[in-house]
Amino acid sequence: MDRYRSALILGGARSGKSRVAQQIAEAASAERVFIATAQAFDDEMRDRIARHQADRDIHWRTREASLDLADAILAEAAPGRAVLVDCLTLWLSNVILAERDPGPETERLVDAVSSAAGPLVLVSNEVGQGIVPATALGRLFRDAQGRLNQRIAETAQAVVLVTAGIPRMVKPTPAFRLDLA
Repeated sequence: MDRYRSALILGGARSGKSRVAQQIAEAASAERVFIATAQAFDDEMRDRIARHQADRDIHWRTREASLDLADAILAEAAPGRAVLVDCLTLWLSNVILAERDPGPETERLVDAVSSAAGPLVLVSNEVGQGIVPATALGRLFRDAQGRLNQRIAETAQAVVLVTAGIPRMVKPTPAFRLDLA
């Protein structure tokens, strides 16, 4: 992240986005903080968390922030310290399940990302390319996630889409020419 202070890493489930985000953060600084948003409500989630922890070496410090993510970013982001947030999707589900309004919470997060004083890497799921959820809660979540991703993508200096483990730069937008002739 030599050229970009903040990066949003998007991808589907099991796309490799966390691995790519970790590599970016590790290249950005020797001092690193992992802000975890997951909550271990069941054995499967405990296993996922343990696998992610095993992927990080002793140079990482972990901070839990299942709800107050903006405050955690502002407290941890500093020059020379890379902060990795994994992931915005779990944070948003925590916000919705806590019956907080995702709109103002998203704006607080956008403000924190804009104000971050050091390298910041954020991981989020791309959920808008699938089927329409069958439940009202599922549709509420999908729509809020899409809006969250858009707002963070506007704010982040770089956006990377990971598909099948392959990162592709989305922002800044690669130059292209559309020839309709």
